[in-house]
Amino acid sequence: MPSVANLYIAKVRVQQEARPLFPDPLLQRLFGNQYLVEPHKKVENSLGSGVVVPGGYILTNNHVIQGASLIQAALPSGRILEAQVIGADPDTDLAVLKTDAKDLPVIPIGSMDKLRIGDVVLAIGNPLGVGQTVTHGIISATGRSKLGINTYENFIQTDAAINPGNSGGALVNAEGELIGINTFILSKSGGSQGLGFAIPADMALSVVDQIVRNGRVVRGWIGVSAQNMTRELAEILKTKENKGLVITGIIKDSPAEQAGLQPGDILTHLNGKEMRDSVEMMQGIAEIQPGAKALVQGWRGEQRIELSILIQERQPQTEPAPQ
Repeated sequence: MPSVANLYIAKVRVQQEARPLFPDPLLQRLFGNQYLVEPHKKVENSLGSGVVVPGGYILTNNHVIQGASLIQAALPSGRILEAQVIGADPDTDLAVLKTDAKDLPVIPIGSMDKLRIGDVVLAIGNPLGVGQTVTHGIISATGRSKLGINTYENFIQTDAAINPGNSGGALVNAEGELIGINTFILSKSGGSQGLGFAIPADMALSVVDQIVRNGRVVRGWIGVSAQNMTRELAEILKTKENKGLVITGIIKDSPAEQAGLQPGDILTHLNGKEMRDSVEMMQGIAEIQPGAKALVQGWRGEQRIELSILIQERQPQTEPAPQ
């Protein structure tokens, strides 16, 4: 696949250690830095994969390039290009790279609406640094979430073999069209055990678009924590509603507090759309532009509630640890 690149990453670490003969903090305080070894640099090399998407940008995982000092993208044609990070989104574990090249081969994009469980897919990447490799499998599931990997999750699950080095590579359909960005595996051995996960192409390309336009991803926020409604919770809250989510906490002076939401409120709809769980709510709110108003509906005890909330921008979160 000409539009899938092997990525080679160099990370420079600066290390400084006390001399073994003078480890005592008191001596270091008395005699200062003369008893410290001069800082030395250590270069760590890693690898991954990337996909050339519309616009000529290279899309990959954030954990692949996080902390990189140098990134090289090697294409199947033999071209080796230096790449720079123009933006990253730790919440989805995606990053966008650019090169000086103007004529990179762009991968065609598949339709997410046509995805079906059982469809044949191919995973393309650079596993273990052996070079571009293609493995095949099927779509095992779609819409996977609550895996605790990213803040925003909506993964395609596949049994196509994915190994270290495949991260950031392409998951394509039988027509060779991009449907996902291979991101991580669940494995006890560290190698493929048929549980691979890819970020859907439409979600990934939306992140690319925002990073290219804004330099970052802008998401809506209302300032609540919530958990899914269950029959057990419905009994505790003495309500017949066992769908949606229950508000468990509200940040002071947040949009939710200003709108009148209270802990214990049950939310069932966002802008007229039913919310099945807290993941759907968080993703739905994230898609609303700051400054817009969102209408939430639900229950407070036996009373029906309908509140308008002024969306604010969600502040960037700390980066997740690489997988």
